[in-house]
Amino acid sequence: MGMYELIKGDDNSGIADPNKNLLVVDGDDGFPHKSDIESGKKVSRSSTVATVAVLPASAPSSARKQQRLVSLDVFRGIAVALMILVDDAGAFVPEINHSPWDGVTLADFVMPFFLFIVGVALGLAYKRVSDRVSATKKAVLRALKLFILGLVLQGGYFHGVHSLTFGVDITSIRWMGVLQRIAIAYLLASICEIWLRSDDDVDSGYSLLRRYRFQLSVGLILTTIYMGILYGLYVPDWEYEISGAGSSPKTFSVKCGVRGDTGPACNVVGMIDRKILGIQHLYKRPVYERTKQCSINSPDNGPLPPDAPSWCQAPFDPEGLLSSIMAIVTCLIGLQFGHVIVHFEDHKYRIFQWMIPSFILLALAFSLDFFGLHMNKALYSLSYTCVTAGAAGILFAGIYVLVDVYGFRRPTYAMEWMGMHALMIYILIGCNILPVLIQGVYWREPQNNLLKVLGV
Repeated sequence: MGMYELIKGDDNSGIADPNKNLLVVDGDDGFPHKSDIESGKKVSRSSTVATVAVLPASAPSSARKQQRLVSLDVFRGIAVALMILVDDAGAFVPEINHSPWDGVTLADFVMPFFLFIVGVALGLAYKRVSDRVSATKKAVLRALKLFILGLVLQGGYFHGVHSLTFGVDITSIRWMGVLQRIAIAYLLASICEIWLRSDDDVDSGYSLLRRYRFQLSVGLILTTIYMGILYGLYVPDWEYEISGAGSSPKTFSVKCGVRGDTGPACNVVGMIDRKILGIQHLYKRPVYERTKQCSINSPDNGPLPPDAPSWCQAPFDPEGLLSSIMAIVTCLIGLQFGHVIVHFEDHKYRIFQWMIPSFILLALAFSLDFFGLHMNKALYSLSYTCVTAGAAGILFAGIYVLVDVYGFRRPTYAMEWMGMHALMIYILIGCNILPVLIQGVYWREPQNNLLKVLGV
């Protein structure tokens, strides 16, 4: 979520390339948002984003830092705002909450949007890499930091908004989560960008594809592997236990014995997580508990119907191992959008290079869904990958036109600020750390706190 850093040029300074008219500027070493990024040729209406085709290497850093691709932060800020909206309003408006299984809702676009914009930023961050080994080590370290942060925030260490206790049993920690998935996608996309690109000159869309053909091949290979595993592996019968307070564990058996099933009970995504991670390490509140089979209030949470199937209460991780393969593909798609900024200056040509693949992805998504390969966030299906990446591309192009071409920044200041502090906002609000911290200060009794006054 906004984790990009511009890699230093060969002489470790800002460099203006006379051949490609591209600006390379040093970045910071933390989570991003302070780096300079190219603008196109057209002059915007806002003096704060007035476009300069090239700044010489001798230009002061303060002048160089006025150049920035604002649409990157605005897009990220919109994703953060959507996350907050669906988290808070989803309980009251189930229609915008995550889809119980097949289909997509507003909430289902949030995660792919973050992955997409991470890819776009990486295309700018690793525009020039003088030391591939050093850049790889830094990418691994950043991914590891983010993964560990995800374990702390989403692994079960914190026990909820209304609990002042903390700590997690390592035998039941949740290994995967939102930040962990982003860390994995970030690492793989970074490695691809650092190592898998040719030195071909770029002067057209075709030459752009040729320069990054190895990265595109990786995306195709990952998609093929995912599809082969999803529809090829055999899913046997399985069982799980639920322990109630003060009662002995109850065992449920799930009958499968099939291949290629994409329903909640017998899909390969869940089977791989149960086998490799262990069912005790999976998310305990599966999204399919809001399906019609499992909730009388579907698509909202509710009591189990009398004839509910045995799998309704089984743990299932929406950020599982197999589904993370397609999350990497989303990040790689965003990476190609970042390449357009790096290699082309003209606004119209950039937008053209973004809109064509975006509409192709949308057309492919609806075609796949029509022929039975349904859009499904929990499985991160191919059609879901295409529809979310296509929508992200169109939204990014629209924001780019609004704020970077025409300079209408004032209406987007809030989104820009949120995008520049996306990780902090996610930790404090998305992971409920801020309410937990507020509740830690109370009057005489823990229940006498500000959250109770606010009705949270």
